[in-house]
Amino acid sequence: MQCHVIASFIVMGVVLMGGSSAWAADAAPTKPRFKLVKPQTPQGVTLHTKLVCAQYGDREVTLDLYVPDHAKASTPMPALLFIHGGGWWKGTIEHSKPLAERLAVRGYVCALVDYRLSGEAKYPAALHDCKAALRYLRANAAKYHIDVDHIGVIGGSAGGHLSGLVGMTGDDAALEGDGGSAGVSTKVQACIVMAATMDLVSAYGEKIGKHAVAFFGGTCAEKPDVYKQASPITHVDAHDPPTLFIEAEHDTHKIGRPEMQTKLRTLGIHTDLATLPGAPHPFWMSQPWLDQTADLAAEFFDQYLK
Repeated sequence: MQCHVIASFIVMGVVLMGGSSAWAADAAPTKPRFKLVKPQTPQGVTLHTKLVCAQYGDREVTLDLYVPDHAKASTPMPALLFIHGGGWWKGTIEHSKPLAERLAVRGYVCALVDYRLSGEAKYPAALHDCKAALRYLRANAAKYHIDVDHIGVIGGSAGGHLSGLVGMTGDDAALEGDGGSAGVSTKVQACIVMAATMDLVSAYGEKIGKHAVAFFGGTCAEKPDVYKQASPITHVDAHDPPTLFIEAEHDTHKIGRPEMQTKLRTLGIHTDLATLPGAPHPFWMSQPWLDQTADLAAEFFDQYLK
């Protein structure tokens, strides 16, 4: 397929790469200062909080949900699941809300899942929670005016790893978990991975990452099969969705991404790469990269979900 690119992305300094073409512009001469953007529910959007999508003992796995008000008077709308980062051991959905808000005003029902972190439960608990959130969206589609056939997933850093894993393992019985709305599909129709490792074996085979050890319950040398199963690149097949990768120019959190794109293209699955010049690792939380990311995500999801 041909890559569809909005000309404004070139103006604002985003580098976009498709199968064989590239567009680039000079980075701004002065690097912008990172400043966390705080959430602010926009006009015309209703925020539903603490919706329970799964429960394990006393622990409720919840999601917050932005629903555009005009959804109630229109046909069902596409939905997006946002997965926050934080090295699998910290982080909060609040950090993903500003991006979700910008997608909600563009006509998407946007959900953010408060998945279990490594201090609560080891892998694959977080993946199970993300899949429970997808099942919740489909099981409650009529209530929140969701088009069940057009759902996407997006995440950054550790959330990007989980986003890629969710995207590549839709309806994989071995990885579905038992949290809520059993039997409902977890396949997504579009996937965005931001600044995340796709091959954990290559990333951790020769080194010990303390947060990875906490999440997976051991080192790669001790649990090679777990690291392999948790690597999105392991699960690439012909049934996977179109996938966009967004990265900061000098970000090191992208091991396995080039190889994964090669596998996707070989199978005829559309994949693109967008690189933000001068951006820091959590670029989607700060301006000007937050708005740049929202524009990239909106164009991609509009193409595949609308």
